[in-house]
Amino acid sequence: MSRSMTGARMVVEALRDQGVDTVFGYPGGAVLPIYDEIFQQNDIKHILVRHEQGAVHMAEGYARSTGKPGVVLVTSGPGATNAVTGLTDALMDSIPLVVLTGQVPTFMIGTDGFQEADTVGITRPCTKHNWLVNDTDSLAETIHRAFHVATAGRPGPVLIDIPKDVQFATGTYLGPKQIAPSRYQPARKGDADAITRLVELIETAERPVFYTGGGVINSGPAASQLLTELVDATGFPVTSTLMGLGAYPASGKSWLGMLGMHGLYEANMAMHGCDLMINLGARFDDRITGRVADFSPGSIKAHVDIDPSSINKVIPVELPILGDVGHVLEDLLKIWKARGRKTSPALQQWWAQIEQWRARDCLAYKPSDKLIKPQHALERLEALTAGRDRYITTEVGQHQMWAAQFLHFEGPNRWMTSGGLGTMGYGLPASIGVQVAHPEALVINVAGDASWLMNMQEMGTAVQFRAPVKQFILNNERLGMVRQWQQLLHGERYSQSWSESLPDFVKLAEAFGCKGRQVHDPADLDDAIREMIDSDVPFILDVLVEKHENCFPMIPSGKPHNEMLLGDEIAADDIGSAIKSDGAVLV
Repeated sequence: MSRSMTGARMVVEALRDQGVDTVFGYPGGAVLPIYDEIFQQNDIKHILVRHEQGAVHMAEGYARSTGKPGVVLVTSGPGATNAVTGLTDALMDSIPLVVLTGQVPTFMIGTDGFQEADTVGITRPCTKHNWLVNDTDSLAETIHRAFHVATAGRPGPVLIDIPKDVQFATGTYLGPKQIAPSRYQPARKGDADAITRLVELIETAERPVFYTGGGVINSGPAASQLLTELVDATGFPVTSTLMGLGAYPASGKSWLGMLGMHGLYEANMAMHGCDLMINLGARFDDRITGRVADFSPGSIKAHVDIDPSSINKVIPVELPILGDVGHVLEDLLKIWKARGRKTSPALQQWWAQIEQWRARDCLAYKPSDKLIKPQHALERLEALTAGRDRYITTEVGQHQMWAAQFLHFEGPNRWMTSGGLGTMGYGLPASIGVQVAHPEALVINVAGDASWLMNMQEMGTAVQFRAPVKQFILNNERLGMVRQWQQLLHGERYSQSWSESLPDFVKLAEAFGCKGRQVHDPADLDDAIREMIDSDVPFILDVLVEKHENCFPMIPSGKPHNEMLLGDEIAADDIGSAIKSDGAVLV
């Protein structure tokens, strides 16, 4: 039954009808009518952020850890433009968001009014779709359609720009069931003949590998369960992108670890040497492929993806399958079982080769009893938190790669990081979004000192809303990944890659009203981690680590997977000589 109400109230009603329980936002003049309606209800919690970029990253953390769309509410002009980085981040990593922005009244649009910006024009390249609502009667339908677009097919962010007069005006509210079905209905089932052809390839492959990505996680928990069943039943090795960690359990017998630029030696070598590559929900991004012309040169490639634009965009494949990963895996398992569960006897030889690669122990590092090595810090964090109800977020840089290498994930939706855009400042607000969604869980943000400072103001949000997030800062007083590249590729000319005036993170914690501790002695590290874990308030642990440690393995930009630089092959002082003037690795 339709009802008459103001546009502002429609927004709250539509969010309630969509099952929204949390909105991350920051008020301003162009959204005050909506904030007035939020004040008069108790069903939807509002989290007051300190910066609009932080709001979007919080919504990303919420969405990634729950599988539900995150919702953001910000004002016009700078409120909307501050959200652009988060929108682009969510678009790159396929995170479902619904962002509501205020706009100047319709009669002022185009007059350069106070806090006016062409929000629809600005955000068109960084959203899955966006709308400017000029009529209150169409507002509710637009919001309902926005939720469908954000979550259907390949998930992503959408934005609705709502002029202030549309919020004040009265119109007719329609519920989700009262609007016509959307014409946007991406295919979910894969082609049966193509799936059967993939089963035939599985039956005869001698050196297969499953290459999994964030699409498995986006498909839902059932997809991860089906993947695990298929991998364990076939005995095929499985690797993952940064965004796909947790789709297959790290303790699984077929797990090779992450692949790509800082992936594991055995994973990269398997990708290079396989004869059948089965891509499940990954997009062949440049952090994975290295030199495209030499990417997995001898393999037949199958690609399962719900986004048709991702197929054959970077790497040509022999067997494209358009559909939802979960549905395709379900049909694939049925057909493979019906045909007798066949695999090649040569699979044992393939595993023998993989074990030889694994024996290289590519994550080995030189321990120290005087300095905390960042790898050691992550190993101890893993040891002291494994088995808990744990969620991990990260900032971006060396610490992010070490976290991906040394922390282990047994299930999906436990790992939140900025993959495609590589957004410094993502992790702290994302951890708050995760904590709001999972109040009783242990939520840890693995950070670097430089990245963490980019959105440090959100500690105020954590304190205000009693979100006991743990900030695990690996402090090397450097822009670590930038410094590493300058050492390896730019003649050790360290241009602007260090910080000369870092704050005292412990005093900063106290200034925000929470707790902090600094640790520099390896002997004190475990005790400091336990204190952080046990804190019932937000906690900043400042871990002073070796300043010039490099993150290995590493595939230099533009090189194939079998030309990795391993840390145990050369001394730190000789790294520069390990790379030719043309950038080629001398292994």
